[in-house]
Amino acid sequence: MDIYVIGLIILALIFDFINGFHDSANSIATIVSTRVLSPRYAVLWAAFFNFIAFLFFGLHVAGTIGKGIIDIAIMDNHVILATLGGAIIWDLITWWFGLPTSSSHALMGGLIGAALVKAGTSALVWKGIIKTVVFIFVSPLLGMLLGLSIGVIVYNLFRKSAPGQVDHLFRKGQLLSAALYSLGHGGNDAQKTMGIIAGLLFGAGILQGAFHIPLWVVLSCHSAIALGTMFGGWRIVKTMGQKITKLKPVDGFCAETSAAITLFIASFFGIPVSTTHTITGSIMGVGSLRRMTAVKWGVAGKIVWAWVLTIPASALISAAIYYASISLG
Repeated sequence: MDIYVIGLIILALIFDFINGFHDSANSIATIVSTRVLSPRYAVLWAAFFNFIAFLFFGLHVAGTIGKGIIDIAIMDNHVILATLGGAIIWDLITWWFGLPTSSSHALMGGLIGAALVKAGTSALVWKGIIKTVVFIFVSPLLGMLLGLSIGVIVYNLFRKSAPGQVDHLFRKGQLLSAALYSLGHGGNDAQKTMGIIAGLLFGAGILQGAFHIPLWVVLSCHSAIALGTMFGGWRIVKTMGQKITKLKPVDGFCAETSAAITLFIASFFGIPVSTTHTITGSIMGVGSLRRMTAVKWGVAGKIVWAWVLTIPASALISAAIYYASISLG
């Protein structure tokens, strides 16, 4: 394994760390904003379940990223460098502005941008791209519908209970729902970097035979995303936990549970969805249960615009990095 490949693996793990750092808000925003856990304990709770997620999920999402977005035959060191560079730069830009965008779609945009410059549209695997793009819309809508539905069920079940009782019960319930959501987050998001590293290793001829993910890659990626979650992205926590809608523990439980279900379904079918989109949709669904004006739709609109821009923006950055790396090297 040459030094350049090792450097790209380290860069991929840095992206995974930034992914956890950027998306930690998704895992902990509701449980922090409802004051069930302090930020310090919330990130430790989320990081633990991020790490152990590989024990519960297969590696279908990693396979989609590794060979289902672009033709694996064109995946070389320059493509990987440009992909990771485009995704990391876009993640940092959106983190700075406190926008909860998708690291997953930034990574996909990076792959597409580099592949287009190298080989044109023939290098794109349209089946995987279309499946992922469709879920840009499906995952937040499904999260919203599940959040609304679970909220209706829970509110009806406990409508005669004293508010103090409900609050006490769902403060404990949020520990479970946050754990489930963090499992879904780790099970879907860490796999995306696994797919990139495995694609790099296959492209370099280090891995042979059928496409597979070595155990050391699995453990490295889960460790990186868990560490990123532990450091946390507090700018985005504020947007997710306070600016979209005001949450109570029962609302946080419903939002996290609906988002976790959505992520479990997506991971089972190998679809690299956005955990950001999913939890945002769930929070909106639960918030609208009280009344439509409970959701601050202006903030939600800015978030949606950031979603729309993620793939083309990261693709443009990636294309520029690929062109520069070829010109210089």
